[in-house]
Amino acid sequence: MKRFFSALLLAGCATLLAACGPSKPELKFNNTDVTGLDYAKDFALTDHNGKPRTLADFKGKVVVMFFGYTQCPDVCPTTMIEMANVMKELGPDADKVQVLFVTVDPERDTQEVLSQYVPAFDKRFLGLRGDLPQTEKVAKEFKVFYQKVPGKQPGSYTMDHTAGSYVFDTQGHIRLFVKHGQGPQTLTHDIKLLLN
Repeated sequence: MKRFFSALLLAGCATLLAACGPSKPELKFNNTDVTGLDYAKDFALTDHNGKPRTLADFKGKVVVMFFGYTQCPDVCPTTMIEMANVMKELGPDADKVQVLFVTVDPERDTQEVLSQYVPAFDKRFLGLRGDLPQTEKVAKEFKVFYQKVPGKQPGSYTMDHTAGSYVFDTQGHIRLFVKHGQGPQTLTHDIKLLLN
């Protein structure tokens, strides 16, 4: 009986000591932590150089993915400028980050148009596109809303779309949703956490 209580006491002490050991600190993100989402897992699109791309191509890098279109008058260019500023703030760590601009307007955003627009913000940025069914499929996978809004002139239109970015860690797992207009410092902070 004495041995039983001694063994029980030792087991209890071992459990307490294990609980006192160093634990992994919880990451405190500025943006919305969406770790473990059951969507936004992958895509199959073509980049502005004509190369087929999936998320696996960027393993080892933090990936920031934004949906927009090149003729967008406000949200898209300001997001791209913010992302360029994030890259500047990251310094040498910027080479471990891949920014992807996915067009929701493939009819006008040809490979040539994307190849001029996207790298103008930062030469490392990649524009991605698909045909209409591929665009619909990737938007559905990422739960991104988009639709054409007729303009004043016949045949002219704008695109309403979700304004926000998804961030994946270096293993290709979805981690963050970044609302439009958060400012570059908040995202720079979060990317640094994901790179450590």
